[in-house]
Amino acid sequence: MSEFTIIPKVDETQEFIEIANDFANPLDLVREAISNSFDARATEIRLSFEAETNAGETVFVIRLTDNGSGMGREALQSFFDLGNSTRRNDKTTIGEKGHGTKVYFNAKKVIVDTQREGTRLLATLDAPFAKLHERQIPQVAVKEEPSETQASGTTITIYGYNNNRRERFTHDRLRDHIYWFTKFGSVERQFGIADFSNVKLQLKGLDRDDFETLDFGHPFPAESAGVNQLFEQHTIQAPNHYCRRIIKTGSLPNHPEVRYNAIFSVEGKRVKYDSNVMLRRPGYAAPEGAYTVQDRYGLWLCKDFIPVQRKNEWITSKGSEFTKLHAFFNCQALKLTANRGSAENTPTEILQDVEQVVRKIYQDLMESDEWLQLSYLEEEADGYNTVEKEKKNFEMRVNKANKANIAKYKDITLVAPQRESGVHSLVVQLMTIEPTLFPFSVVDYDTLEGIDIIVKSRDTVPVHGSKLYYVEFKYLLSSGFNHSFENLHSIICWDTELKHGEIVKDINREERKLAVVAPEDTNDYTRYYLDNPRKAHRIEVFVLKDYLPQKLKIEFRPRTDKDLF
Repeated sequence: MSEFTIIPKVDETQEFIEIANDFANPLDLVREAISNSFDARATEIRLSFEAETNAGETVFVIRLTDNGSGMGREALQSFFDLGNSTRRNDKTTIGEKGHGTKVYFNAKKVIVDTQREGTRLLATLDAPFAKLHERQIPQVAVKEEPSETQASGTTITIYGYNNNRRERFTHDRLRDHIYWFTKFGSVERQFGIADFSNVKLQLKGLDRDDFETLDFGHPFPAESAGVNQLFEQHTIQAPNHYCRRIIKTGSLPNHPEVRYNAIFSVEGKRVKYDSNVMLRRPGYAAPEGAYTVQDRYGLWLCKDFIPVQRKNEWITSKGSEFTKLHAFFNCQALKLTANRGSAENTPTEILQDVEQVVRKIYQDLMESDEWLQLSYLEEEADGYNTVEKEKKNFEMRVNKANKANIAKYKDITLVAPQRESGVHSLVVQLMTIEPTLFPFSVVDYDTLEGIDIIVKSRDTVPVHGSKLYYVEFKYLLSSGFNHSFENLHSIICWDTELKHGEIVKDINREERKLAVVAPEDTNDYTRYYLDNPRKAHRIEVFVLKDYLPQKLKIEFRPRTDKDLF
């Protein structure tokens, strides 16, 4: 028998490839660059994105510059290494895994120009992505020389990043990403943490010629006035202009050594629209990369005060309530995946504790004055909206009544219909006055259902022994019939847009041809039928506009100022 030892090995090139590809969003590069600048205690950060032409080829070029502490040999080695971080045990920094800068390897060339304590290091990494796919570990050529000044800082230039695909690097989209998903957009200022309040960032996206200077910190809209003032100013739109914030800090219940910071901003729709140019909305030409409130808002778990993952399922009791919230929960005990895209690496007991605290804050919020005030505004707005609708509807109906066409028949005022419900009302009136006007008897009617009335032939046979049909009311009969011809006795409409010989199709796509038959004498009336030679029953169409003058000599005229009814 023999014994031997196996020492596990790592496929270095494959690991580099996997980590470089693990950053699915190309904009992750911006987050990693900004994190490194903050870890270097920079106060000035400059990011530019350009398309440069060289020898007829257009190359996407990214330049990341800061005035941070710069890098010496050890830090530069760590910058290019995989899994080697000089900040692993430093709780004041963001980087800890040694993975983030490997997103830069998805490029044709990377140049790092850094200086620190009078020494300048110029490192060039050629064709890193291509070499990794050729199963080679790319080598970095470094030049070391005295720096011309004692100033420290770093400039990283990346050529051909993401295979030159650059459509996401427009200015508005970059600014949005910086304020939502990087350290520069940290929510820490809301908790009185001012360590980085003096940091400035200059940004120039691909579609911009000059730099824009950004101020540190995630933008929150200003809180709104009181509910009474809001309602006086905006009436039914008041809930959309509401904004109030709740800030909580504390420890996890089962892990009291673990601290958290939470901010829940309750915001109306208009508040969000006014403070976020990237939100799509009706009548607004949003920039490329725009999104909806549902896509972005709700609750974000954070580490280093940088949003990592949404957890709206923790705060939704019904529907899309999460869209009212612009909320962040920061906890340094969260364990992130290599690409910082998820907090699911966090120990289960910690994550359950975090969920418990979030649910408690949300429950308290729903019982708080802030939520009650918003609910009050919404109820008031709904009530006001109902009153306004009723008022407008009444005005419309009065105007309609004044302009209506009417007719007198046996001392009864009849009103010419202007919609399908008017046809139904007119028919009910007429059948009360003239029970034999139509060749059927009504058995049941309910215009709220799909079928308007159930009828039988006008005979002496009891209902239970009769063949039953239905009659459909229409204001205007057209070629598309949204019912079946089966069991249809007749159609009663005010008018028709169809001419003799035109085709009408039902929902089963059965076709019938409209036949218009002229009166045989002065006592007759113009008859309309929907005919199918293969069917025994011809469906009669009573076009009241023609039928009533010819059958009952009823003529409609405009209502005058002398008419009592």
